[in-house]
Amino acid sequence: MKLGKQPPKHDPRTLHLASYLRPEELPRIPTQKDWSGKVPTWGMLANDRLGDCTCATAGHLIEAWTANASTEIVPSDADIISAYSAVSGYDPATGENDNGAVELDVLNYWRKSGIANHKIFAYAALEPRNHSHIKAACYLFGGCYIGLALPLSAQNQAVWSVPSWGTSGSGRPNSWGGHAVNVVSYDAHFLTVVTWGALQKMTWRFWDRYCDESYAVLSQDFINGGIAPNAIDWASLQQDLSKVAH
Repeated sequence: MKLGKQPPKHDPRTLHLASYLRPEELPRIPTQKDWSGKVPTWGMLANDRLGDCTCATAGHLIEAWTANASTEIVPSDADIISAYSAVSGYDPATGENDNGAVELDVLNYWRKSGIANHKIFAYAALEPRNHSHIKAACYLFGGCYIGLALPLSAQNQAVWSVPSWGTSGSGRPNSWGGHAVNVVSYDAHFLTVVTWGALQKMTWRFWDRYCDESYAVLSQDFINGGIAPNAIDWASLQQDLSKVAH
């Protein structure tokens, strides 16, 4: 169980999905959605021995998208390590520079160069404290790519939640470290993310306290014959969100 998300990078050029998705133009967003059911197992993607969570998360999104849209594609550890090396400077031969990576750097690399031979169309920042916004992004795009400033108190929790004493001491944000994960389901009480080869629930209150960055990622992997698994027309969506591609 390795961490590896470096502090968020704030780039003024990063677009915000709220600028392009207007409530009156959205389809009905269900109160709960789960994209994890068609993936039988989630691999570690080397995140048990390397701080490559930012790239492993990309691999897990590829798994979720392809499993729901067509046939699951599982990136190899070598695919993920290759992307991690390109983004962070990690040297697989010597083990040097295993210092994690910045999520924005990974997203830009994924869009321009691809990870495991899969490129994304675009990405856009989300409003982390807007729960309706997060649910909409998860439903529309098959998940979210997020970053957490994990507290030490989360290490032994079956469900990640804010400890009874709050966000001081072992509950302090980032006292454990930064970690990248992908959201695959939500309901009124919990979100579920993929981390270290398994599904992990967290409360919305935990999300509010410890999520420090989140992104919607638009990928052709979530499309089959022009239609996404949620029955949204991809061509129309691309046209509506054309300004997001940057």
